[in-house]
Amino acid sequence: MARLQLVNGVTPIVDEMPVEIVERKGKGHPDSLCDGAAEELSVALCELYRREVGAILHHNVDKAVLVGGCSEVTFKGGRILEPIQLDIVGRATLGWNSRQIDPKEAFRERITHWLCQQVRHLRPEHVEVNFRIRPGSADLQAIFRDDERPPAANDTSFAVGFAPLSELERLVLETELFLNSEAGKQRFPQLGEDIKVMGVRDGDTIRLTIAAAFVAQLTPDRDTYETVKRQVARFVGEELAPQFTRRRVEVFVNTADTENSAYLTVTGTSAEAGDDGQVGRGNRASGLITPYRPMTLEAVAGKNPVSHVGKVYSIMTHLIAQRIADAIPEVRQVYCYMVSQIGKPITDPQVVHVEVWGIPASRIASEVSRIVDEVLGDWRSIRDGFVARRWRIY
Repeated sequence: MARLQLVNGVTPIVDEMPVEIVERKGKGHPDSLCDGAAEELSVALCELYRREVGAILHHNVDKAVLVGGCSEVTFKGGRILEPIQLDIVGRATLGWNSRQIDPKEAFRERITHWLCQQVRHLRPEHVEVNFRIRPGSADLQAIFRDDERPPAANDTSFAVGFAPLSELERLVLETELFLNSEAGKQRFPQLGEDIKVMGVRDGDTIRLTIAAAFVAQLTPDRDTYETVKRQVARFVGEELAPQFTRRRVEVFVNTADTENSAYLTVTGTSAEAGDDGQVGRGNRASGLITPYRPMTLEAVAGKNPVSHVGKVYSIMTHLIAQRIADAIPEVRQVYCYMVSQIGKPITDPQVVHVEVWGIPASRIASEVSRIVDEVLGDWRSIRDGFVARRWRIY
């Protein structure tokens, strides 16, 4: 049984605070591309290890940097002058049973293909993918195992989860998800995938500032560009926002535009020229950047899904918080903190600290304890969920 500390929260509920700030970086943002590429490499390694060895082997490929390319662009089109460069750095088991793998040969095509899937106008010739991967240290490999026993934590680290999402959090999340969905692209085909949404709630007024890269070849002139900007703002403010809030919502799109400049791209991402990226600078495991919530700086993407608690606990804490909120309607807000100790089973954290609002903690202690033990005991399916891409981690 986990060491559970259950208390009543004393700070204001986020939805009732006078000010709230929430951000989401879309799937084509350079930071999101770094997160996703690192995670895709981890999934590829897990699949290879299971296929050839029958178990996941030690790896943590959670460092990546994207160096933006160069392009020239105008209405109706443009061209890439220098490609995007993506370097993925980390540790991995590259040899077993006299077999050696070269990450460049084994995975470069897969990662390139993944990037082009995220940004629909990106082409393989627009991207250079490189790997700087070496074996892990002997001591960390020694405590790593993927079998039927609970894994030993490979770090002393913590994670925090919360539930439910506030009105602003849901609105910011759903705005980006819709604009980057198939339905969103059918409605606004000129939009690329590099879409960032910043939400600010000041009292009962919400302002959404949307930075959306336009695809130049689908945007023939300035009039089309300005018309689509107005249509996006109107749709989000009048059709999407009322599904999540009754508060007043103001929407602004591409506010950096001037008479002589517009947010145009060849591919649909600023990574082609205007921006660089790095793992861990984007969305947290909630899918959002939430400075008014407790957060960790831990980057989830690319870490091994077996024993790296920075990854595993990030999902476990969110699951615990969400299941408490779902199971006990009186609970208005839940925070869950969990910390490991290196070398100890991940199912035996040093402490699980849960804060609840809306109901006396003493009345729900047994139910919360049951949920905590249930999630910790579900470590196998949580591990497998990473490989199956079941969890949204960025």
